[in-house]
Amino acid sequence: MDEKEFKKTIRDVNNAPCIFAKALLRRCCGCSRGEKLFIGEREAVACKSPGARQLCEDVLGQLHHKAIFALHLPHAEVVLPHGKELKVQCGGMLGLQASLDETQIDAERVVDIYGLLTAAVAEHGSVEALPYSQVVRGITRFQPREKK
Repeated sequence: MDEKEFKKTIRDVNNAPCIFAKALLRRCCGCSRGEKLFIGEREAVACKSPGARQLCEDVLGQLHHKAIFALHLPHAEVVLPHGKELKVQCGGMLGLQASLDETQIDAERVVDIYGLLTAAVAEHGSVEALPYSQVVRGITRFQPREKK
């Protein structure tokens, strides 16, 4: 399938793409609100809940802003390269999980992003009040898989 045709098809089929799709497809995270879609031989992830999608969008926006220095970027970029986006998504969720439960500091996977985000917001009061200094440490620590 041609790449342009695939992107058009995915937009037509998946009208609510998961905000953390890269993390789910990389399998460093799971989500109770995510639903995998298969188009040809490719995978995509849709969000089954508009409220969950908005929460994820808000958190990911904050993560991008807070991780500028950790990612060695001069300013917040609209679209990050794939490797840096993986660091933000996977590392950010692992860092947030560790900030809520210190026994999870060496965890390699977040079971449910939506559950984690709702628990974090319940504990800290808002998306803006999450412990981003601790979360950014998770982004810094996260290493994508080595190329073989």
